Amino acid sequence: MRVDLFDFELPDERIALRPASPRDSARLLRVDAAGELADLVVNQLADLLEPGDALVFNDTKVIPAQLEGFRIRDDNQQRISATLHMRSGPDRWKAFVRPGKRIKQGDRLHFGGAGEACMAGVLDATAGDRGEGGEIELIFDLSGPALDEAIMATGHIPLPPYIASKRGEDERDRLDYQTIYAREDGAVAAPTAGLHFTPDLFAQLDARGVSRHFVTLHVGAGTFLPVKVDDTAEHLMHSEIGHVSAETAAALNAVHAAGGRVVSVGTTSLRLLESATDEDGTIKAWSGPTDIFITPGYSFRAVDVLMTNFHLPRSTLFMLVSAFSGLETMRGAYRHAIDTGYRFYSYGDSSLLFRSQP
Repeated sequence: MRVDLFDFELPDERIALRPASPRDSARLLRVDAAGELADLVVNQLADLLEPGDALVFNDTKVIPAQLEGFRIRDDNQQRISATLHMRSGPDRWKAFVRPGKRIKQGDRLHFGGAGEACMAGVLDATAGDRGEGGEIELIFDLSGPALDEAIMATGHIPLPPYIASKRGEDERDRLDYQTIYAREDGAVAAPTAGLHFTPDLFAQLDARGVSRHFVTLHVGAGTFLPVKVDDTAEHLMHSEIGHVSAETAAALNAVHAAGGRVVSVGTTSLRLLESATDEDGTIKAWSGPTDIFITPGYSFRAVDVLMTNFHLPRSTLFMLVSAFSGLETMRGAYRHAIDTGYRFYSYGDSSLLFRSQP
């Protein structure tokens, strides 16, 4: 499909730079299967679901994956910025490095303050192979838990570019850019639909008889990359590592068998569930990388309802929601959201999408 079909104009003032407070006071746009719209608040979510429905959350935890430092070659130094993307070994991460074209295999990279690699707040690496998508494998001098600790000490929260271009990261972001249920270290971007949940909202959902289930997809920096091709068939999706347990798969299959709905909290949970589901709709235990790219025409097998924030124009995520609810429906929903002051992107408002009928 033509990528320009997924384009729209978004005024800068619609981009949220801070989350709503409290989290569940954000606005929620309900889009039903027929495309009808309703303006609500996230705290009303329990009233929109039925007893026996199941919410599926991505419990990945954002790590401070933004590294600032220098490329060192002979006596020359050049300032660089690296965003870790996906772990590829105990001592290795794939990363997007800027400026990346000047990085050559074998270059030494120094992140953090002056000193040796074993010092707190300092991290050294060697540039390895370059991937097809432009990412560079970084081979660190540290490995395993020691590398994890050094990243925690050296790195910064990798705010999305549309926020980072307007303000710097601060201590509030370490809390704001993390779901309350995050527990599995490894993401470099938050599963932002989950940022709206609070203990009070969980209590309401429990009282309503809506169950909660968790999967893990470590969101990579590729989620921020623009689609630069003219046709969706030419776009290269970056892989992300995910896991669905046998217990979760069995529980969700039981929900469907009993007539309940699987409600995905976020596009990351949806992409992982669809990766783990057979053509007959059976969700299975699953672990490994997924590069699933969902565009209109895709036949959904696992997810019935999707809760998600408002996405960038021409992005793979706007393509995904258009596949879920219909392109014209989502164009209309986004026009309504822009016209009525909804806040967009990671710290913005949310929507609840009911899958369109084929």
